[in-house]
Amino acid sequence: MKVAIFLGSKSDTETMKKAADVLKEFGVDYKAYVISAHRAGDLLVKTVHTVESEGCDVIIAGAGLSAALPGVIASRTIIPVIGVPLECINPGKSNGLAGMDSLLSIVQMPPQIPVATVGIGNAKNAAYLALEILGIKYTDIQKKLFDFRKKMTADAEANGGSGIDL
Repeated sequence: MKVAIFLGSKSDTETMKKAADVLKEFGVDYKAYVISAHRAGDLLVKTVHTVESEGCDVIIAGAGLSAALPGVIASRTIIPVIGVPLECINPGKSNGLAGMDSLLSIVQMPPQIPVATVGIGNAKNAAYLALEILGIKYTDIQKKLFDFRKKMTADAEANGGSGIDL
């Protein structure tokens, strides 16, 4: 397993699945866990130690509201942690802050305990950042990323990069 994905709640599954989908596309092994930093702190710490012992290289953690999950994980490991701020949506309702509370909670980590942070709900970018980190160590992943970027450029050129008639 190269990546561990942590969700603060089962309700985060739909968003965080987007990170898993990107990792699958690149053939990267991962495991996912649903553990609340507030409701199951001891289990979270135990699981972080387990993923460390299994050789995990990067952790992606998505959480809403106070969004403590990425920071708590970062405080317990030196594995890079990428935080995904999530908009907390109760059945049919937002908490009114549209994920800004989560974004600020994750991005405002104290000195010496960094958490890389992507945009609100942008689990895909968390996976792409994880791939870039993995690419430092794993040349096969680095090559896949280079090929992916070349294809993106070719697609942009094919779709009007040289100008279109409107």
